[in-house]
Formats: sequence, C-alpha cells, structure tokens
Amino acid sequence: MDEVLDRLQSLEDRYDKLNELLSDPEVISDTKKLREYSKEQSGLEDVIQAYREYKEVTTQLDDAKVMLEEEQDTEMQDMVKSEISELSQRKEELEEQLRILLLPKDPNDDKNVIMEIRGAAGGDEAALFAGDLYRMYSRYAESEGWKIDVMEANTTGVGGYKEIIFMINGEGAFSKLKFENGAHRVQRVPETESGGRIHTSTATVVVMPEAEEVEVDVHEKDIRVDTFASSGPGGQSVNTTMSAVRLTHMPTGIVVSIQDEKSQIKNKEKAMKVLRARIYDKFQQEAQAEYDETRKSAVGSGDRSERIRTYNFPQNRVTDHRIGLTIQKLDQILEGKVGEIIDALLMEEQTKKLEQIGE
Repeated sequence: MDEVLDRLQSLEDRYDKLNELLSDPEVISDTKKLREYSKEQSGLEDVIQAYREYKEVTTQLDDAKVMLEEEQDTEMQDMVKSEISELSQRKEELEEQLRILLLPKDPNDDKNVIMEIRGAAGGDEAALFAGDLYRMYSRYAESEGWKIDVMEANTTGVGGYKEIIFMINGEGAFSKLKFENGAHRVQRVPETESGGRIHTSTATVVVMPEAEEVEVDVHEKDIRVDTFASSGPGGQSVNTTMSAVRLTHMPTGIVVSIQDEKSQIKNKEKAMKVLRARIYDKFQQEAQAEYDETRKSAVGSGDRSERIRTYNFPQNRVTDHRIGLTIQKLDQILEGKVGEIIDALLMEEQTKKLEQIGE
C-alpha cells in the first residue's frame, strides 16, 4: 500500500497545482490550456476525494487506538472499540476503492459515443429488434443525462431499422457503452407467426468513441465527396435537392452516407464525424489485435461478430454470455434499465485488471 500512497500523494500535489493554474490569468485567457487543465482536474476529483477521506479516516483510527490504550472506563472502552471497528471497515473500503480508481484508464472513456445498430439475420424481425435496441439505449442515455443526436436512420416498411447511426453526448458515455459492441440475439414469436413458433434474429451494435480532428489525420485530398437526392423507405426520392452526402475515404475504403438533414452542409458535417470515428476505430481495432491476450482478459474479445447477449421474450430473460449473467426482467431492460448489466460488466473489467496487476 506504501507505493499506492506515494502515487496518491503525487496526484494530490498535481491536483493542488492545477487549482493554482486554473486561477492564473494567463491560463484563463488561453482557451486551449484552460480546457486541458480543467479536464485533467475533473479526471482527478474522484480519486482525490477518496484519498482525502482515507487520510482523515486513518488519522481518526490512530487517535481512537491511542484513546483505547489510555481509557480506563469500561463503558468508554466499548464505545471506542465500536468506533475502531467502524473506522477499520471504512478504511478497508476506501483502500479497495482507491485501488480501482488507480487502475489504468481507457483514454477513450470520457468521450462521446457514435453507435451504429443494424438488423442482421432475421429480415423484418431483425429490423424490429434493432429498433428495440435503439429505444433501450435512448432511454438509458436519458436516465444518465446524456443527449442523443440521430445522424442517419434507414427505416423499414414494417417499423424498426435496417440501420440507425446516432451520437450520444455525455460525460463517461464511452466508458459505459463500450461493452455493447457485438451481436445481440433475440428469441421471440413474431406477430406474423400464426403457429406460435419462436424465431431467432440478430442485430449488430457498433460502439465507437467520437474522434477529434487532432486524433485522426484525415486529409481532404483523400476523401471523395458524392452528393445525391435523399430517398425514403422503398427507395423513393423524398426531395429534389442533392442534399444527401456520401464520403469515401480512399486510403481505407471506408464509406459513409448521410441524408438525415435537408441541408447538404449539415449532412457533410455529420458524415465527417462518423467517418473520423470509423477511421479512428479501424486503427484502434488493428492496434488491439496485436494484444489478443489482453483483450481476451477483459469482457470478451471486442470482436463485432461475437454474440454477446440473448434477449428471450417468452421467459422475460436476458443473458450476457461473456460474464454468465442472467436477469429475469427483459421488459424493464428494454425500457432502458440496462444499467445493472453494464455495472456488472464494469465490475468484471475492474476485477480482471486487479488480477493482472496482482500477477
């Protein structure tokens, strides 16, 4: 614990220095530095708060132990012993909390998220399920105080989505939603099924951190821009202006089409955000592939084709296959109460990281 305490003291010194810097007129007048230091300070707040409480509890515990040795009154001794027990328990809790707070952080954890949901195997049923997943994530985002911006939606005639791309803006969005990457399977009786047979369909979910311009070097000369008229379900044109935009990144072959807005400029802005996120994601996936063992020790490999979760309607059951978690409240989860699963996945990731450090 001594090494941990030395590191914590260094972090507290840095936190205090940041407080000074954020009061410096030169920093206040420099937008870039102000944002950079504010973000760093915000990232340290949780660990500094826990560390300061730990120091306070440790001092109180030492004082209580001294008092116990000096106290002669039996009744007072019992009271002090009770206090020592409570303080010792709180100290252990804080030590565990601090170990978790000091775990290496994913540099993308604080970023906004671009999610892509697509109906996969199962035709119309898969598209309807993609719509269910979009609603689930939308309501979860609302409960977290995050904002959603739909960037592209390709609907079907029966409802649901062949594909929907949307952005979730909010603190820590990627840290919680990154585990949703993969194939989601649904088992239910379709409304059109007269025999009552259960069908299995799938939808794929892609979760990407929003990439800033400085993180992905995308040159205009590497992008081919095509414009075309927006089309609705069935392919019919919904307007006569060439507002829809298709961007093709020549070096990677990544293509993004956006037609959600009536303005070509807005569609291009949204398409660039998605393109930048996909390029960043591609480079990350390639880099992570070199660390297969590390990836497998987290919750799943991160492979987009991996079936991560099954939603069974007849039994009102959701099972996350990566951690073997089964919950008998599918109806609530689809209404956005997916936090219980996400928290369990976060806990599994933290446990694995702690085990790796122990090894």
